[in-house]
Amino acid sequence: MAEILLFHHVQGLTPGVHELAERLRSGGHTVHTPDLYDGRTFTEMSEGAAFARAQTDRDEVVDRLVADLPESLVHAGISSGVMSAQRLAQTRPGAAGAVLLEACLPVSGEWAIGPWPDGVPVQVHGMDDDEFFAHEGDLDAARELVATASDAELFTYPGSGHLFVDSSLPSYDAAATDLVVERVLGMLARL
Repeated sequence: MAEILLFHHVQGLTPGVHELAERLRSGGHTVHTPDLYDGRTFTEMSEGAAFARAQTDRDEVVDRLVADLPESLVHAGISSGVMSAQRLAQTRPGAAGAVLLEACLPVSGEWAIGPWPDGVPVQVHGMDDDEFFAHEGDLDAARELVATASDAELFTYPGSGHLFVDSSLPSYDAAATDLVVERVLGMLARL
């Protein structure tokens, strides 16, 4: 069974993020859900984004957090949480895989972390009309990742909701989330 490190989105470690983690645990996996906001959650994305921008030591906090965890983690993130998950998957030795939900960073160009590491499977999931994922470059970055990595999958879902995997938010899409969980569990079973 896999050990997963799941980073929350910009609104914090919400009940919906906990529920998603439980759904992955039900597949027999260990899921860590660090709270990078020290218990704070935000009802509006703009409030969470303002709080996140004020955190100047996020990478250091994340690096300390993973120091006591095994190297062979599956790094997962939802939206803004993808920044930490993808950075770790691409730079921390021994990554077992990555699950990038509703965001994807470039693997080439000026803002890229670098190429995707060989032997690290990755799945990217997002809605095909999401204003952030589909219209701000993440979908293009995901397509490039899939085209250049040896074991990468991109799944898009019909709709425009952002944070659609969080059951505690109005943008939640139960049918799409069921499919995300099924596909992620399928990937985890192959590890």
